[in-house]
Amino acid sequence: MKTLGVGLLGLGTVGAGVAEVLTRHADRVAARAGARLEIVRAAVHDPALFRGRGVPDDRLTDDAASVVAHPEVDLVVEVMGGLDPAHGLVRAALDAGRPVVSANKALLAERGQDLFEAAEARGVELRFEASVAGGIPVLLSLRDGLAANRIESIYGILNGTCNYILTRMEQERRPFDAVLAEAQASGYAEANPSTDIDGIDTAHKAVVLAALAYGKLVPFAELPIEGIRRITLADLDFARELGYAAKLLAVVRESADGEIEIRVEPTFVHGDHMLASVSGVFNAVKIHGDVVGDTFYHGRGAGREPTASAVVSDLIRVARGRLHPEIRPEPLHVAPGVLMPRDEWVSRAYLRVALLDQPGSLSKAAGTLGAHGISIASFIQKESTGNGFASVVFLTHPATERALGQALASLEALPEVDGPPVRIRIEDEPETEE
Repeated sequence: MKTLGVGLLGLGTVGAGVAEVLTRHADRVAARAGARLEIVRAAVHDPALFRGRGVPDDRLTDDAASVVAHPEVDLVVEVMGGLDPAHGLVRAALDAGRPVVSANKALLAERGQDLFEAAEARGVELRFEASVAGGIPVLLSLRDGLAANRIESIYGILNGTCNYILTRMEQERRPFDAVLAEAQASGYAEANPSTDIDGIDTAHKAVVLAALAYGKLVPFAELPIEGIRRITLADLDFARELGYAAKLLAVVRESADGEIEIRVEPTFVHGDHMLASVSGVFNAVKIHGDVVGDTFYHGRGAGREPTASAVVSDLIRVARGRLHPEIRPEPLHVAPGVLMPRDEWVSRAYLRVALLDQPGSLSKAAGTLGAHGISIASFIQKESTGNGFASVVFLTHPATERALGQALASLEALPEVDGPPVRIRIEDEPETEE
C-alpha cells in the first residue's frame, strides 16, 4: 500500500492528538484513506521539549519552512495556531501544490481570502473541519450533506468556555468572576480568557461558517462582537422567570440582497429552542435549509481528541483525492463578502431599567420606547429594594438595532432612570421553523 507523507506544523495538544490517532488507528486510517499516512516531519519551537509525543525524535525540527518544503511531505497539517507564521507557511504549501488541513479558525477568518484564492488557483484542497465545533462535522455537512439546500440560517453555541460559565452561573447562582476563576482552575478557561469570553473565538467560527454556507468571506475587523462579561445574576434570574436561557450565540444569515448578517452576542434563547438545553462545555449548531428544514449538531467542540478526530478525517478525505484525482472536489470558491450593517439588524430585546419608584415613571419610560417605534410585548416590575428605584424589564417586539439604540439613549437620559439600561437580544424560534 502506498504511503503518503504528512508534514505537521505544531505538536501541542492538538498536534499530539493527531500523531496519536495516526499511530493508534494506523490500519483503520489506511483502509479508509487508501494509503498509509505517516508523519515524516513535525515543526516545533524546541524539539527537546516535544519528545515522546508520537513523532520520532529525528523527525522533529524547529525549522517550520523545511517541513513544508520537505520532498517526502505530500500533505501538510497546520495546528500551530495564530496568524503568523502560520499564514506564510500555509500559503507556501498551497503554492507548492500541497494540500493543507488546518484547525486554525483565526487564520481562516482573518487571512482566509488569500488562502482560498491560492488553493483555487493551484487546484489543491484546503480543508478545515476542525476549525469550527471540534469533532462535530458541521462544515462537512454544509459543504456536502446540505449541498442541495439554500442555507437560510445558522444558530451556534460555538465556545465551550462561555457555555460552561453561563451554565454554572445559571445553575448555581454564582457571579461571573467566581465561575470564571473556577473555570480557569479546572482547565476549562485559559489563564488569559479574553479570546473566549469576549466572543472573538465564536466570531472567528461564525465567519468560517458563513464562508462555507454562502461562499463569502466577510472582513473580520468590521464585525461587531460582544462577549459575556456583562451578564449578571439579575439578568439570569429574569431570563429563567421568563422562560429563557442565556447563551453566547452566533447567528449567521444572508439577506435578500446578498449581505451577510453575523451576530455574536449574549442572547436569551427560548426554552423550547433546540439550543436552550445545551449545557456545560458542549457546542451545538442548528442549520435551517430551505429543502431539509432543521438539522442539529451537538458534541464536544474543543479538546485534544475531538479536534484530532476532525483533522484526521480531513486528512483521509484529502488522501483519497490525492490518490484518485477523478474524485477530488473542486477547490472552494470564496468571494469577498459584505456585512449587513448592525443598524439594520432586526430582533426582539430584553431591556432592564432601574426606574424611579413613583407614579408616572413607568408610563414615561414606555412612552419613550414608543416614541422610537419600539413596541412592548410584555413587562415585569419588581418592588424597590430600598434605594427608591425598581427593576423593570420590558420585552419588545422585533425592532431594528438603530431604533433600539436610539431608544436606549433616550431612556438613559430620563431623570427617572438610574444608570444605563441593560439590553440583551431575544431569539425565539423563527416562524419558518415552527
